[in-house]
Amino acid sequence: MSEQTKKVLVIYKSKYGSTKRYAEWIASVVNADLLESSKVKADDLNKHDTIVFGGSLHAVGISGVKIITDNIKKLMEKKIIVFAVGCTPERANDINKVFYANFKEEIREKINFFYLRGAFNYEKLDFVDKIMMNALKMKLKRMKEDEITEDVKGLLECYDNPVDWTDKKAIEPIVQCINKR
Repeated sequence: MSEQTKKVLVIYKSKYGSTKRYAEWIASVVNADLLESSKVKADDLNKHDTIVFGGSLHAVGISGVKIITDNIKKLMEKKIIVFAVGCTPERANDINKVFYANFKEEIREKINFFYLRGAFNYEKLDFVDKIMMNALKMKLKRMKEDEITEDVKGLLECYDNPVDWTDKKAIEPIVQCINKR
């Protein structure tokens, strides 16, 4: 198949918008088809050579990633790229935990995995997420002074001041992976 006929599908599951923004940027740069995960049909997966999936990160779980894991047999001959979007700074150890928690050993070598930073606006959280984030905030505030890291300080500041870490430049490694022969 020539490079011109190769087709890319970018699928996303976004709760507050950061994952959707990244998916739109990627699709635009590589001229890919773009679908929200709930609208994907089996035929959409079949007619594309490269499948890119983006989901928001909750603890170590990637929202919506079952669209990849449940269809892995159909996707084994395709290039598979998954990106997770979360609020924490990127650290190899943490990213590996996410990767290992979401993909069984037999498919890990098939998945090209990336992590991108999203945004956080406490006021826009739904009721359940606010409860969870309030519990986390209470836990963090009970920490001893010598246990409080820069990450903890930064997270606590985010409750009062919305933060947006999304960056179009962050998609460059994903675009390179898509375009790699």
